[in-house]
Amino acid sequence: MFYLARRVAATIPVMVVVAIFVFMLVHLTPGDPAAVLAGEHATVEDVQKIRASMGLDKPLTEQFFSWAGGIVQGDLGVSTSTKVKVSTLIHQRMGPTISIALFTIVFAVLFAIPLGVVAAWHAGTWVDRLIMFVSVLAFSVPVFLIGYGLVYVFSIKLGMLPVQGYRPLSEGLLPYVRHLILPCISLGLVYMALLTRMTRATMLEALSEDYIRTARAKGLGSRKVIWHALKNAANPIITTVGVGVAMLIGGVVVTETVFAIPGLGRLTVDAVLRHDYPVIQGVLLIASGVYVLINLLVDLSYSLFDPRVEG
Repeated sequence: MFYLARRVAATIPVMVVVAIFVFMLVHLTPGDPAAVLAGEHATVEDVQKIRASMGLDKPLTEQFFSWAGGIVQGDLGVSTSTKVKVSTLIHQRMGPTISIALFTIVFAVLFAIPLGVVAAWHAGTWVDRLIMFVSVLAFSVPVFLIGYGLVYVFSIKLGMLPVQGYRPLSEGLLPYVRHLILPCISLGLVYMALLTRMTRATMLEALSEDYIRTARAKGLGSRKVIWHALKNAANPIITTVGVGVAMLIGGVVVTETVFAIPGLGRLTVDAVLRHDYPVIQGVLLIASGVYVLINLLVDLSYSLFDPRVEG
């Protein structure tokens, strides 16, 4: 319980620092945000009015506490381009992004961990070399290139899957899944390559331990040996899963752009092009919060596989 409370408490200063950084984004950006929004032909009075409407004419500390107070109450501000609440825009675009992220994680974990275990168990053989070659290749190729390649093969040439777009689950399970397959594979291959290599490395270390050699000498079956080794190698693998979330946050932006999916990635790109700072701040704050939460869950999961962590 003490370990849990300590880890939860540690996230508070992290989120405070993240909030300060996100807030300062507008002020660290070269140029005057109000002048950018006003346009090239705006007068000084027009720029001053926009600055006043955005609260940029107030002292910096007052602006921060006003913005942070709104965040605490769930108010992320209003989009300067669409005049819609940022929280509403994020809620509208959250579904596709969550779907891609969850499907990608499940796809990567289901394939990467078994492949890493097989590579470690057959270390030095052609099986190991083949798995590592494919992993290096998948990790080296950019996500957008993988996406375009999959579209060319499975959509244009074979006509098996849709080229672009997204269908919500409310329109049916089959359309929903068909529109997620290519984006998730594109993003998941890179994530899977990283997780496969980490699983192999940690399994090789675990399989070289004395207790594994003792278990083999006593005639313990291969499945039980692998299970014991995997359990002791779980913490580094879980850490890699958590680190992969950062890759997903960046990769989702590219993936949604390639496949024209109306998610948070596309929302961010559009906001950057329009200099819509409230939307950029809102999305960054949400993404950072999710990343901090995932890291917290990863830290808490360590105690499930290694009781010594709580000490």
